[in-house]
Amino acid sequence: MYKVLIEDIEKNADKTLRYEFNDVIKELDCNIEAELDFKSLGDFIEVKGHVQGVIPLECDRCLNKFDYDLDFDIDETYAKQSLYDEYGQEVELQSGQFITDLNGEKEIDVYDLLYQSVILQLPNKKVCGINCNEGLFVSDEEFKPHDERMDIFKNIKIDN
Repeated sequence: MYKVLIEDIEKNADKTLRYEFNDVIKELDCNIEAELDFKSLGDFIEVKGHVQGVIPLECDRCLNKFDYDLDFDIDETYAKQSLYDEYGQEVELQSGQFITDLNGEKEIDVYDLLYQSVILQLPNKKVCGINCNEGLFVSDEEFKPHDERMDIFKNIKIDN
């Protein structure tokens, strides 16, 4: 459904195709708006564009739900044919050298491209705000559980 055919890119005079995406990525439960430009560069397809959206996350500290704003650029390169023959052995990739191999496929899955791009943009530590300290130990004697799942820690006794 969300596919860009390579032949559609090739048949344009400037070998460029603009694709607009405005839908929900179901696995992430987030609405994404993206404007992508697909450009044929001979053996490669270059994808550049901008992505915006909001994804619901759960705070790693307090376990509250919060909305995380997405606003990033995409710059991807696809190889039309397999690169395995050209690079038969292992090589170290440098910055800007990551290329997705289409292995002769005739289309690019935009949904998968956006899904993977959003996943890579998520923070390692998901925190609802800079001042979040809910559910953390305030002192040695006091524990402020915010979530009932944390109640089990109220009664833990540790022997020295």
